[in-house]
Amino acid sequence: MIDVIETRTVNRVFWRLVPLLFAMMFFNYVDRVNVGFAALRMNKDLGFSATVYGFGATIFFLGYVLLQIPSNLMVHRLGARVWLTLILFGWGTVSTATAFVRDATSFYALRFILGLAEAGFLPAAALYVTYWFPERYRARAISGYIIATSCSTIIGGPIAGAIITYLDRFLALAGWQWMFLLEGAPSILLGFVVLRWLTDKPKDASWLDAASSEWLTRRLAAERAALEESEPKGFWAVVIAVLMDERVWLLGLLFGCGLIGLYGLILWLPLIIKSLGQLSDLQVGFLSAVPPALGVAGALLVSRRSDRVGDRKGHMAGCYIVSGLGLLASALVSDPILAYIFLCIGNGAVLAASPLFWTISGSFFTGAAAATSIAVVNIIAQFGGVGPYLIGRVKDATGSFTLALMSLAAFSFLAAAIAILMKAEAKPAATPALAE
Repeated sequence: MIDVIETRTVNRVFWRLVPLLFAMMFFNYVDRVNVGFAALRMNKDLGFSATVYGFGATIFFLGYVLLQIPSNLMVHRLGARVWLTLILFGWGTVSTATAFVRDATSFYALRFILGLAEAGFLPAAALYVTYWFPERYRARAISGYIIATSCSTIIGGPIAGAIITYLDRFLALAGWQWMFLLEGAPSILLGFVVLRWLTDKPKDASWLDAASSEWLTRRLAAERAALEESEPKGFWAVVIAVLMDERVWLLGLLFGCGLIGLYGLILWLPLIIKSLGQLSDLQVGFLSAVPPALGVAGALLVSRRSDRVGDRKGHMAGCYIVSGLGLLASALVSDPILAYIFLCIGNGAVLAASPLFWTISGSFFTGAAAATSIAVVNIIAQFGGVGPYLIGRVKDATGSFTLALMSLAAFSFLAAAIAILMKAEAKPAATPALAE
């Protein structure tokens, strides 16, 4: 009977919450990375060099780092419904305003502010999952919305290419300006949906029957109790404990190395593909959809297998090894078709690793300590935001993307090495008494 209740409850929670998290994640990444498609024409219109564009893409992450911990503590105190609504309003407004940048200074300013506005979303979503899903189901839940990062490019790439191509000079605005306007507005509208639909915690869920609510509450309470026995009490004790935990630093360093490749490829992918041949912006948009499609398939496969066997870091290491090999091969081959195929494999593999990072980062602590831990890990990892700037500098210095791709491959191999060496064993999936 317990197994029936467990399956029914987890499925009900998944389909109630994960699709909305998916929608938020989708527009989060659309508004974060659509600048890569805008750059196909914006750079020429505004006279931006590869270094200027790369720095603008990177400065986002400075703003992103500054509000990580405050934002995640706000979701713990105020509740996800209200805080995520405010975040959506903020980043949607800034993203639409990017349509009206006129020079490097305004570009840098709005990218920095967008980083501030988006800072709390990803760690808050990972924290929110710990409020609703027992540990054994979290990788699948997180992968259920993290794959939206890939879907945003699968769907957003062709749409961005079409907007830039067919709305260029409509009402005296450039196509890339229309892209920012049309892709930023849905985030603002989604804020109203979140305010109406999202539920903060299981005790507030009128859409769960009594048996499901009781099972979920008991299961989560038992898992929290197992962690809380050794957890610190008090704000500063929590912060110190998190900062002194070597797992937090190693996971942050690991994911930072991975993010150098992930962010670099996401924000430069359209221009890298454009460099492979005489392609139109519309063709670039469609070709940019293939690597994230592989990322979706990989994330679903890897996260499900990881849940089944209870291993996170081994699967993550495997993803980064495949990513490094793919990017290295893409840089070394001379045939543009082979280069594109290897680029797809390398990019898809690095995307497949992301759900495992968020699953591990949410497993170290509970409550406010979990909020702090997730935020600190994500702050450490944001040195990966240097990836877009690194690619821009190397491109300006060498005139090609070859050395840049080799550099990204090296960081993928380093991430794999850290994953293999770090200590981040999965916790026991359940308290036996609850399953009897």
